[in-house]
Amino acid sequence: MKDELETNLASEEAAKLNETNTPVETPEVTAEAAVVESDNAEENAAGKLTKEEILNRLQALVDAPIETVRGEVESLKQAYYKIRRNEVDELRKAFVEQGGDEKDFTAPEDTQENFLKELLGSYKEKKAAYLAEEEKQKAENYEIKLQLIEQLKMLCESQDDFNKLYNEFKDIQQKWKEIKLVPEEHANELWKEYQTYSEAFYDLIKINNQFRDYDFKKNLELKTALCEAVEKLQDEKDIISAFHQLQKLHQQWREIGPVAKELREELWGRFKAASTVINKRHQQHFENLKAKEQENLVAKTAICEEIEGIDYAALQTFKDWDEKNNEVLALQQKWRTIGFTPKKHNTKIFERFRAACDVFFTKKTEFYKSIKAEMEKNLEKKRALCEKAEALKDSTDWKGTTEKMIALQKEWKTIGQVTRRHSDSIWKRFITACDYFFDNKNKNVSSQKSEEQTNLEAKKALIEKVKTMDESLDTEEAITTLKEWIAEWNEIGHVPFKEKDKVYKAFHEAVDAQFDRLKVDQRDRRMKSYRNNVSEMAGKGKGKLYSERDRLMRTYERMKNDLQTYENNIGFLTISSKGGSGLVKEMERKIEKLKAEMELTVKKIEAIDENLE
Repeated sequence: MKDELETNLASEEAAKLNETNTPVETPEVTAEAAVVESDNAEENAAGKLTKEEILNRLQALVDAPIETVRGEVESLKQAYYKIRRNEVDELRKAFVEQGGDEKDFTAPEDTQENFLKELLGSYKEKKAAYLAEEEKQKAENYEIKLQLIEQLKMLCESQDDFNKLYNEFKDIQQKWKEIKLVPEEHANELWKEYQTYSEAFYDLIKINNQFRDYDFKKNLELKTALCEAVEKLQDEKDIISAFHQLQKLHQQWREIGPVAKELREELWGRFKAASTVINKRHQQHFENLKAKEQENLVAKTAICEEIEGIDYAALQTFKDWDEKNNEVLALQQKWRTIGFTPKKHNTKIFERFRAACDVFFTKKTEFYKSIKAEMEKNLEKKRALCEKAEALKDSTDWKGTTEKMIALQKEWKTIGQVTRRHSDSIWKRFITACDYFFDNKNKNVSSQKSEEQTNLEAKKALIEKVKTMDESLDTEEAITTLKEWIAEWNEIGHVPFKEKDKVYKAFHEAVDAQFDRLKVDQRDRRMKSYRNNVSEMAGKGKGKLYSERDRLMRTYERMKNDLQTYENNIGFLTISSKGGSGLVKEMERKIEKLKAEMELTVKKIEAIDENLE
């Protein structure tokens, strides 16, 4: 009866142990996320090394145990090629700044890359061999643990001496602890079977209370220490490290046997609660990391869309392309400041970004090629203008050459750009010739200014003579004197341009005042004034006289046609018609006025003809 009672108690304890000692379940993605975090940390460390330091570190890793290397080799590889890309970018930038064309740039050979590839090849071979050996070892461990479970099963069914059975049981436990890795797909199944028969051994074997209590006490001490260790992990700042340590503590918990029945639930609850805190922190960390990676994906997608959305049809000049090029380089710099995206998108988004950049720089190269021939033509045109300006720079025909020089400068502005290599030199050549001529002209103009000032004083004195003319002279003598003064006025040369209109107006007002005093006909005065104008035009060349004569002839023909129209229309009007008398008088007045204007025009033409003889 006593044996039966002990057996029932043992069975209850084993069932409770099976219920409470189940491992803590954690999300499958947690371990993967831990590897990602570790890889990122190694990548950050690798990013601070030089190429030589990377190669030295790789050489050391190749000789180190493969299980300690983890993802550091891949991080070093990426860091090396990142440095290489930066070197090429700097060399390309320096090449362009020194006047080279970006399309002509060729990156120099990297002499260290072959050594890098040799190291990576050795690492891959060693890694493959290690993984193959590890898989082989896991398979062997699996078979050994299956045998241990069979031995444990046999112990539960054996009727041998308790001491002998107990020693065999402890031996099986020790061997089980020493065997670590097994295929992942069999780990939980093995653990459950082992746990089942371990509990069955305590339940089915009529174990001595002294040994059982000793085991329970020892297991209690060990599991209490594990609870304290997990609780202490809550203060660990490194979440990833805390999670990895937690996994090891759970493995140790599994390897420790049961405790007294009344303590099992409370102890497991303490261990589980502390573990839950660590797991939640770990899970939250990677949820935050994933959210940040999603934000990075949105930011990088926006950069891709901005580059892909460039309106190439609007880029028609060097300035347009330079401005857009600076924008693209700024976007590339911004890309480098953005962190990783979700793993499944990381490669695709980079390929999209690189493709968009390649399209831009390809089209930029095509643009520069397309206008290179045009720029050569522009250079030849500007050289031709330089030769013309140099041929004119010594001319003393100030007016004519000034007009030609200004025309050359206007034509220069219509010619497009030339290559930067020739831009400054060709412009300096052209402007030097122009400046040489205008400097000489300014020197000549300064000498003319004193002469114009003398002419101004002479004309002012003549105006004063007209104003103070002796009123006792008879009309004929006074008119003769005025004509002489008008002739003298025309003989005096140019005055300063800003005084020209002022003195002209003052002179003619004084002359008109004297003609008014002498009661000279208005048409005669207009004719005299016009003859003065004709004299001034003659001094500027016959070209202006011919132009003026053509204008007068056209005016005369127009007035002749108008006169014929008026004379035809007046025949239709009769005095008897309503309002006819007033219209006839108005028409007759216009006809007389038109005839007078035609007569004056004929005299003007005759005055011009006199100066053309």
